[in-house]
Amino acid sequence: MKAENEQRTGLLYGFGAYGMWGLVPLFWPLLMPAGAVEILAHRMTWSLAVVGLALLAVRRWGWIRELLRQPRKLGLTALAASVISVNWGLYIWSVNNGHVVESSLGYFINPLVSIAMGVLVLGERLRRVQWVAVGLSFVAVLVLAIGYGRPPWISLVLACSFATYGLIKKKLNMGGLESLAAETAMLFLPALGYLLWLTAQGRSTFAAQGVGHALLLAATGLVTAIPLVLFGAAAIRVPLSTLGLLQYMAPVFQFGLGVLYFHEAMPPERWAGFSLVWAALALLTWDALRTARRSRAALAAAPVVVAAPAREPA
Repeated sequence: MKAENEQRTGLLYGFGAYGMWGLVPLFWPLLMPAGAVEILAHRMTWSLAVVGLALLAVRRWGWIRELLRQPRKLGLTALAASVISVNWGLYIWSVNNGHVVESSLGYFINPLVSIAMGVLVLGERLRRVQWVAVGLSFVAVLVLAIGYGRPPWISLVLACSFATYGLIKKKLNMGGLESLAAETAMLFLPALGYLLWLTAQGRSTFAAQGVGHALLLAATGLVTAIPLVLFGAAAIRVPLSTLGLLQYMAPVFQFGLGVLYFHEAMPPERWAGFSLVWAALALLTWDALRTARRSRAALAAAPVVVAAPAREPA
């Protein structure tokens, strides 16, 4: 009963995390006329403040000393911070410049890019269905490139940057709160320096657009940290396969907002490209569920080996 309650709670946390990520395109336009780089700098700055308060609450500081003693881990953390800043900045820019649908495609194809990276970087072997899914996604990108008259570079950069970030995080093997704190700490000084430079140039919108605008810019820290905290709480309560299915909530919401709320164009060739991506994801999901079911069945059918009692010495 307790396990069921824990899983139900984890599902609620997961819905909360991916729901917030899916609805965040409604938030970034509220920050205009601030540009994408200024919003990104505020996001980095205020995120450190929120994460710092969270660390104070849980009193978890020992990891800092351990991280500082490992130059390789510090380098990977700096690389992760750089990659996620590219992802965040491009996503904010794309939403505020009428590319919500194209940005949603980036998070749809992210699992497929992660699979491709697993093959190319980690030497992983794919099952036949996974190869078909990767092939379908490649065809989808070609169809969308023809439809857009250019490669869907926003989608590709978002997908590749987030997949690279995931790969680095896998190698880092740090907790979600700790890794976010380390990354934002590394980004804090450049971000704060940029904001001070904007202020000196008279180009900052933080104080120029009123108290409401300033509070919204400060809220970028909460918008960043809250879904990550919810995700961390979900990850320890629900199976990884369930989290894998929940991750599609965010791009589905983003796509729906792009088409229904922002009224972005969806000509037939874009529907065709997205349909191929969705078909690839459906295949991946089916294959993952089938593999998990077989693994559980094999584990249940495995004979239980009982150790024979040791003989007493004669």
